[in-house]
Amino acid sequence: MAETWTVDGKTSIVTGSNTGLGRVTAVELARRGSHVILASRSEERTTPIVEEIGRQVGHDRVEFLALDLSSLASVKSAADTFLADGRPLHLLVNNAGLAGRRGMTADGFELTFGVNYLGHYLLTRLLMNRMVASAPARIVHVASSVHHRARHIDWERLRKPRLVPGRSEYAVSKLANILFNRELARRLTGTGVTTYAAHPGLAATDIYRVVPPPIRRLVTRSMPTPENAARTQVWCATAPELWEESGRYYADRRQKDPSPAALDTGLAAELWTRSEAWVGDFL
Repeated sequence: MAETWTVDGKTSIVTGSNTGLGRVTAVELARRGSHVILASRSEERTTPIVEEIGRQVGHDRVEFLALDLSSLASVKSAADTFLADGRPLHLLVNNAGLAGRRGMTADGFELTFGVNYLGHYLLTRLLMNRMVASAPARIVHVASSVHHRARHIDWERLRKPRLVPGRSEYAVSKLANILFNRELARRLTGTGVTTYAAHPGLAATDIYRVVPPPIRRLVTRSMPTPENAARTQVWCATAPELWEESGRYYADRRQKDPSPAALDTGLAAELWTRSEAWVGDFL
């Protein structure tokens, strides 16, 4: 089975793919022959990227899918749109993310948690049966080593706005990504669908777009390019040798140990149960 995994001729969805790590990932998958769907909020901003990728890779198997992860209704609509034509789905890269922004989602969750984790949870759940039917298939969650800063999840704070945005809410969202990855792997055992969490490292991407320009330039000037930072998530999506692995966490294209909280099976199960209840009206 490991020797047969390839994205050539397969269908992939990459969230947040009109810029940064997602754009690089979409390009690399398209270069390898995948039919790539760029799932992003803005059609106006994404259509030129779709056309550019098509010119770069020499084929037109690249398209746009409207997706706003801050709205569960939008996530449901995106999944329904994809599922409607009966196509298989072999690869889902949950890449989109944000940091440093105050606010709440349309459904009443702290914005960073809602976009980075909960929207992706619902999207994955809605597409999961199609992926099982399309197996072999893979799911890649873009995580972060910052998850080590979150030692638990304060369930009540997830429903409250942050007065001062910081790294704590981002750390919690990335802890949730890794917990989801582990619980999903357990539930998908034997289905032919495997799942991975990848730490790309800090990179000079649009995740810092809300930081004031002078500070943003100072923070990002020594960071690697998105092309370098995306190597691990692209590897998780494409490497045949990872086929027999699932639910693990990677950085620098190597398996790494996540934090003790990320290894807490009870916490992973509770997060799944709560998430299922939160999105229940859309499942």
